Amino acid sequence: MASSEAQHDSDDGMDELMDKTHNYKNAFSKDNWEEEFDRIPMFMKKAPEEIDPLKYPELACLQAIVHDEDRPPEEQAASLKDEGNAFFKEKNYEKAILAYTAGLKKKCGDQELDTVLLTNRAAAHFHLGNMRSALNDAGAAKKIKPDHLKALIRGAQSCIELRNFAEAVQWCDEGLKVHPADKTLQELRAAADKHKRATERDARKAKIKDKKLHAEKEALLAAIKDRGIKLLHSVKPRRSGSDSEDEDEGSPAAMSQLNLDCLSSQEATGAQVFLDEQRSLHWPVLFLYPEHQQTDFISAFSEKNCFIDHLAVMFGEELPPWDVDRKYHTKDLQLYFEDEEKETLYQVNLETPLLKVLQHKRCFVKSGSPSFIVLVRSSSFWKQFLTGKKIRGL
Repeated sequence: MASSEAQHDSDDGMDELMDKTHNYKNAFSKDNWEEEFDRIPMFMKKAPEEIDPLKYPELACLQAIVHDEDRPPEEQAASLKDEGNAFFKEKNYEKAILAYTAGLKKKCGDQELDTVLLTNRAAAHFHLGNMRSALNDAGAAKKIKPDHLKALIRGAQSCIELRNFAEAVQWCDEGLKVHPADKTLQELRAAADKHKRATERDARKAKIKDKKLHAEKEALLAAIKDRGIKLLHSVKPRRSGSDSEDEDEGSPAAMSQLNLDCLSSQEATGAQVFLDEQRSLHWPVLFLYPEHQQTDFISAFSEKNCFIDHLAVMFGEELPPWDVDRKYHTKDLQLYFEDEEKETLYQVNLETPLLKVLQHKRCFVKSGSPSFIVLVRSSSFWKQFLTGKKIRGL
């Protein structure tokens, strides 16, 4: 018993003290102690978006100290740099940029600090994807301190992201002159040089391809010109007193100069005239059936083929479903092309090759595709359609 009492005395009454409940002024509450603990600046996990002096009095006090305009510009810029770094660690890059920018506006005259502010702001821009702004800040930092490693690295990285690989190599070369052993610069240079070579190779291939395509187009235009085929850009209004065929032969009002734009077909297939290995032209040809408001499209009609060659297939054993009266037989078909300027129809013999028709002085190829009207001879619609129109033969 004595020993027990002695042991109790040796604790200096701490057991009794610990058993008592004490209420301290401004103490943490039992229920919200974690939330209250997080309001203390030293232990905050993340800074609040808005600092309410009533809710965060300690933090508001620190902010007032940081932004105290009475302090020297160097201290203010350094504090803003630290504030930006804190935002950067939280990945709040927008606010980090604002803090670094505010620090630079202090114009403290400390070149080392300004270089850090610019480089850090470049990093924040980089993480936001603002590569051009990141490159500009890295360049400004390099002007102040040409050997600043982080600025050189960030400049090279930004150039790579902007696909300016040649410029990225230059940044790396400048950096390796003063930091020859830096692995990051070495790796960036290797990557930039690899991309640069690939880009130059692709550019050479594209140039060769474009040159080849241009040569093919020029050869195509030359073939069309040699055949005397006329391309039409757009139709101009009919001029009064131009009924005579011979009046403006070879110089139609709507005829454009031969150029690549005239060869662009407006058909959904995208088919265009082309020159085969035997130097024969193949045209995308449109057939119009005004009686039924239907069309047929032949994507490659050889200039050597006659119209009957295609029509015999199109209206052979099986007639189209829209011909409910079953009257579109080859022997009854009549073919025309229209001179829109003179409002004249020219009848085409089905046995005539396409080239001969396209060479007619009043035949113009519009939008890269010759078009022809198909009618059934002696039908009521045929008579009605031709009423009042000028009809000429080839």
